Formats: sequence, structure tokens, C-alpha cells
Amino acid sequence: MKVVLGYDGSLAANAAIGSGAALFPGAEAVIVYLCTPPFGSKGLRARLRHSARNVDELIDLVDSESEGEAARLVGTGVTLARAAGWQSEPLVKRTWAGEGLGLAQVAEQLQPDVLIVGARGIGATDSKLGSVSDLVVHHAPRAVLVVSQHMVSAEYDAVADGPVVVGVDGSAGAERALAAARELFPDREVISVAVDDGDTSDPEAEAAHRVRRFRGSGAGATADALVAFADEQRAGGVVVGSRGRSALKKVLLGSGAAATLQRTFRPVLVVPGG
Repeated sequence: MKVVLGYDGSLAANAAIGSGAALFPGAEAVIVYLCTPPFGSKGLRARLRHSARNVDELIDLVDSESEGEAARLVGTGVTLARAAGWQSEPLVKRTWAGEGLGLAQVAEQLQPDVLIVGARGIGATDSKLGSVSDLVVHHAPRAVLVVSQHMVSAEYDAVADGPVVVGVDGSAGAERALAAARELFPDREVISVAVDDGDTSDPEAEAAHRVRRFRGSGAGATADALVAFADEQRAGGVVVGSRGRSALKKVLLGSGAAATLQRTFRPVLVVPGG
């Protein structure tokens, strides 16, 4: 099991290590810190600006000192990851594409089983367009686990041993999500649940999965039903496919995955379509 985790020293990143290690114990982890312009922290740049004799010297100092600063920061992440039981190594990379696209690029290069990101927003991912977690979910070629820093004790406890709930809708994307959940969580109970508004009935879906009825329509109502079921089951995590058309006449596309991320504080694994 190989994971890549984006680390920036924040509470969200630390929460991602804790929950990621609980969900994927003993994994080989690459802890990634992405340096983005302007390089170096604000405090470091301010100190160097006062000590540099000219602009050329300032640029050289920022280049060298920011590398050391990044190495120390990602080293903290590696230490936390090893303490949590991962076999971890650091990776510091400069990127001009921003953290979100940069992490997606790293995932494309390293081909991990899962890419893990922490989220600071009031939902499981920040609602602002262009946020790191939002960009990673939309662009990463690998499964992405989004971990909120705002989980409460009951949700942290569930991460340790709770089942994994998978939203299915009869689509190829949902089947990929279910297969990924079974492969990535071999020691956990995996519960698949099909959701519909009660106006339709799919006997095959009902026979293969638990069916959760709900009122309303659209991605938001579908996500609400899925999240409510995950809460009832004390789920350690929720798995959704990023796209696919539903045989139950419901859709779990990018909008459905995004709605689920916004409505739960539990870790959410988003599995990309083929």
C-alpha cells in the first residue's frame, strides 16, 4: 500500500496523517511539501530582506534558506507519519502551478494507491473554487482521500475501526468506487448503499445493496441520504465515485461527490472515473 500525503504543517495536514494512518495502517507514505511562489515563509523573507545587501543577494538567500525551511517542515510531517505507523519518506518539490495542481501532478508521477489531503473548510472540503482540496479532487488521476480537521471525537473514534460506506448508483463509476473500497480496505466491513427518492425501484440494486430512500431530488438530497446512512453506521469513511449516470435515475457525478464532501466531516475517498 502506497500513499502520497500533501503536508504543509497545518492542523488539517496533521489530521490527515492521523486519519490516513488509521485507515491505511502500515502503508508506505511519501510526505510531500510543495514550495509555491513566493518561496519561503513570510517571516523568513522579511528577515532576509533586512540582511541582504542587494536584490541579487536576497534572491540567492531566499533560494537557499527556503530549501532548508521546507526540509525542516516536511521532516516534521515524516516524524508524525512514522509515529503513526507509516513507513515514510519526505519529498520537497517546487511548483509554479499551485498546491492543488502540484499534488495532482505528484500523484500522476508517483502513482500511489491513494492521495491524501487535509481540508480546513467548515465542510469536509473548502467551498471556494480553486481551494487545494477542490483542485486535487477534480484533477488527480488517483483516488483522493479528503480529511477534515474539524471532526469530533466520535468521528475520530469511528476512523479507527468503523465500516466503510460506499455510495452506489448502478453506474460504472460507482462500481469502480465499490471495487476500490474493497481493495483498499481489506480488513474493514464495506457497506454499499444505493439511494433513491422512492419514486423508482430497481430490484437488482435492492438485492445487491442496502437502499436508502429520501425525499427531494438532485445531488444534494442524494448526498444527504448517503451521509445520514454513514452517520447511522458509525462509518470510518465514505467512498464515492466522481462521475457516472445512475440506473436508479440519480446522479453521483462530480456534483454528487462535491455535495458529499460538503455535507460530512468524515473522511471521504473520491475514486476517479476510468
